[in-house]
Amino acid sequence: MFWSRRKTIENTNLLHGMTDYHCHILPGVDDGVKTMEESLSILNRYEELGIEAVWFTPHVMSDLQNTTQSLKERFEDLKQAYKGNVSLNLSAEYMLDEGFLDLLENDDILTHALSGHILVETSYFNPPADLMSVLETIKSKGYFPVLAHPERYMYMDDNMYQQIKDLEVRFQLNLGSLSGCYGKHVRKKALKMLKKHWYQYVGTDLHTEGMLDMILDAEVPYKMSEYLGK
Repeated sequence: MFWSRRKTIENTNLLHGMTDYHCHILPGVDDGVKTMEESLSILNRYEELGIEAVWFTPHVMSDLQNTTQSLKERFEDLKQAYKGNVSLNLSAEYMLDEGFLDLLENDDILTHALSGHILVETSYFNPPADLMSVLETIKSKGYFPVLAHPERYMYMDDNMYQQIKDLEVRFQLNLGSLSGCYGKHVRKKALKMLKKHWYQYVGTDLHTEGMLDMILDAEVPYKMSEYLGK
């Protein structure tokens, strides 16, 4: 009997030439990778997988003492330690909480990917009371919001996604969502959004090297590379 091989993210070579737009592998700054050694190990694996560039996006939120300056200093440490060929870039993942508007007002922002883009997130279970207003405020300051892993927000439905997209907010897919890292419901939403071509960016949202193995083993939907614009 003939057995077809599972089409996974790893064996379909999907990551070759990719930019990881969202990860937590800047060491020792948040709930992600803790040591320089693990960060370097992950970057070496990225190079083996053909990933060309990575954006470090550590959490910035009111209850975490990350500042623009401290993150820049840690980023310089990693750049000095890394001897490979993956392009390294620094940004952040901003929680839309009470402290974010102060950072925005002072232009104390690490922009993401294209000039002026800001990677933002909310609580997974409850929206900010003024979500649409905050997104509009970001735009009024001359920035462009990118919503991290929209498939993970339990309170969002198609109507809310459309409202957000009508504000020209971009969406970033977590590859871990396809592996079931966050549950069947999140995977189902991610596949639905892929088919609608709603994503503009892709990221691992990697927090540990072990999580990379789960992502690589994720079974990919038919023509996923087409959905992702590759």
